[in-house]
Amino acid sequence: MYVRTMLERLRSAVREAVRDARLPTGPPLRLSRRAWQFDVLVALALGITTVYYGIDNTNIVVVREIAPGVEHVVPRPAGPGGMAFMVTLAAVASGALALRRRFPLAVLCVVTGAVLATPQSVMRLTFYAFVIAVYSAAVHSPYRVATLAALPVSVLLVGTSGNSVTPIIPNEYIALLILVPMAGAALGLRTWKLRTDEGRARLSDLEREQAEALRRAVEHERARIARELHDVVTHNVSVMVIQAGAARKIMKTAPEQAGEALLAVEAGGRAAMTELRHVMGLLTMADQDEGTDGGPDLADTAAELAPQPGLGQLETLVGRVRDTGLPVDLTMTGPPCPLPPGIELAAYRVVQEALTNTVKHASGATATVTVEYGPERLRVEVTDTGGHPGAGAGVVPGAVAGNSRGLIGLRERLAVYDGTLTTGRRLTGGYRVEALIPLETP
Repeated sequence: MYVRTMLERLRSAVREAVRDARLPTGPPLRLSRRAWQFDVLVALALGITTVYYGIDNTNIVVVREIAPGVEHVVPRPAGPGGMAFMVTLAAVASGALALRRRFPLAVLCVVTGAVLATPQSVMRLTFYAFVIAVYSAAVHSPYRVATLAALPVSVLLVGTSGNSVTPIIPNEYIALLILVPMAGAALGLRTWKLRTDEGRARLSDLEREQAEALRRAVEHERARIARELHDVVTHNVSVMVIQAGAARKIMKTAPEQAGEALLAVEAGGRAAMTELRHVMGLLTMADQDEGTDGGPDLADTAAELAPQPGLGQLETLVGRVRDTGLPVDLTMTGPPCPLPPGIELAAYRVVQEALTNTVKHASGATATVTVEYGPERLRVEVTDTGGHPGAGAGVVPGAVAGNSRGLIGLRERLAVYDGTLTTGRRLTGGYRVEALIPLETP
């Protein structure tokens, strides 16, 4: 029973070894045109050299003294048949090297067979091709298991085929044969070190570039969120402050009008909360808020799912500004066309920022909003007739003088769509804000 178990294990190991020998351990090598040309040149140069050697050594009888007074005669192939045989061996062994990187194991087998068929007196005819074939199989073969099995067998067969009378390598070349591989190994080690250092330098540069790109992305996202918060808070809070101030002044004399003003404050607060939820959605993907009864608050859910404001909400925006006492005229010209949500939001923010500045800095003026749909661009213009700072000017420190932060944010927002923003005082009095946004032609 024990012997049977051992035999079964041995058979299983042999089957696995045979199966592994047929499986590649890596992808096949893809040769460049330059590498292919180099291999062909190596095969051609070695072929010419060995063929010349074979022809030159045909019909020669070598006599060597192997001991004092004892000579050994080494015959070589003679006649046309011998010459053709030696030329054929040299051509086969050298020509196979043209495929040494594409089929390294097959080339090793072919060259090994040529070496074994070569007469012992002219082993140099195919030995150098065998050295290159062994190197190529060790370096380039994707069948590692088969290669590890074939290399020792080939070396053993060739190593035992020579004799001491006719050495394969002349004695004067032994030192060169040792020094050349050492020089090649040193050169390879230096090249490997240089490539390793270059790889580390490239990796460090890549890590720095990624860190810089991440930092720029974070700064860009912070600036975008800051712009959204500025646009939402400044406009809605300015309108609410003006309405609350008006309600306080007329609360005793006209309670009904004060109530309408407070309703406008409430509407402005709801609008601010709705847009703030959109901005907060940029920062977190938290679950929906739940109502006091344990279920989801339907009003909050609807507000969160509402789209970002666009040109379709300009009437509502203008209506809220009119409630503050600022007369606003809205004009839309040209055939309306569907626009990307980002462009609509940018145009809406231009009108919102411009009207907010008019409320804060030009109380008592009248404003005009013009939206013009063109074939190649969208034009948004907001003008006012000028006035004096209103109640909303004190909402944000420095608002009376104006810090231009909102206009800077608008320019950055429009730059995403290759748009431009033009601002400045009018010759007839007041202020003008104009945005031009190019549209994609169908």
